Amino acid sequence: KFSYDPGEITLKKGEPVVLVLKSTDVAHGLRIRELNVNIKVKAGGTSQVQFTPEKTGDFIGHCSVFCGRGHGSLILKLHVVD
Repeated sequence: KFSYDPGEITLKKGEPVVLVLKSTDVAHGLRIRELNVNIKVKAGGTSQVQFTPEKTGDFIGHCSVFCGRGHGSLILKLHVVD
């Protein structure tokens, strides 16, 4: 499965967030450079990261651990609003 669920999340600028990443198959990751988010999860595991988005806009997170042939299409869209 090469998709995040949900595939899009809307957040409020300045409000702390705990993002939970759970893998149902192989190791995965999530990196969103502009928001300084980088998290990895082992196969079948769960990880979490806490951050506070300080800028508004649309940001794309990519899987940061090679996970198979669909790796390049594994993205998460974050919308940060005021």
